[in-house]
Amino acid sequence: MTEPGAKPRHPGAARWLWYSVSGRLPDRYRDWVLYDLTCPTWPLRHLARLLVPLVPVMAVLLLVLPGPLWLRAMAAGLGAVIGLLYSFVFLHDSADRRAARFGYPPGTLQAVRGQRRERPG
Repeated sequence: MTEPGAKPRHPGAARWLWYSVSGRLPDRYRDWVLYDLTCPTWPLRHLARLLVPLVPVMAVLLLVLPGPLWLRAMAAGLGAVIGLLYSFVFLHDSADRRAARFGYPPGTLQAVRGQRRERPG
């Protein structure tokens, strides 16, 4: 485990891409996963993980959907917005499931976030 306040080892770009589409990282990144799911910017990190697979899908939809470009862009864009909103409704559940895949017991994320809020600085 890393020391409190220290950032754990970050996976490389290829591993992060795999992780963003729900791939499993090696156990040496377990501390980083906990950091990723509990740091102050964890909802923004969740958004980044959602956008990684969404952007190529939107690009393909823009190419294959029939109709004028503005209509295709609106359909893909509004579909993405609805998907992102739906995902943020289940933000905590999604983070808990991801933490469980890495062996963290239920309630770990809330406890760590609480400890970080209580700690000054």
